[in-house]
Amino acid sequence: MAWTYDTLKVGEKDSISKLITSDVVEKFADVSNDNNPLHLDEGFAKTTRFGRRIAHGMISAGLISAVHGTLIPGQGAVYMSQTLKFRRPVFLGDTLTAWGEVQEKDDAKKRVTMKNRVENQKGEVVVEGEALLLFDV
Repeated sequence: MAWTYDTLKVGEKDSISKLITSDVVEKFADVSNDNNPLHLDEGFAKTTRFGRRIAHGMISAGLISAVHGTLIPGQGAVYMSQTLKFRRPVFLGDTLTAWGEVQEKDDAKKRVTMKNRVENQKGEVVVEGEALLLFDV
């Protein structure tokens, strides 16, 4: 659905999902220059508390951005701020689902406050936060 500020209602929500593979992590490392061996080197990762490679936390944040930029509020939404709380690690092979839900609308400024969460395939919350977006359409 193509949202306009006027059609968007408190409680509306949408989501996007993605399988996190080694290729996804390696591409993110290339784009971000975050080459922490915890994400890229299985031998190193085995020596950590996680026992294996984990995905960059900002991959989860990127999925939240995808929800807001493409689904809800979607086209014309401009980020003003985003809070993030990283709750659990994301492992290669996890399927993440990022959710955005309208919490509040500011009619005078055409701003939307969104509640965010990212869950793994077990329904465990891996990231949660809140976004403030300017609705520019």
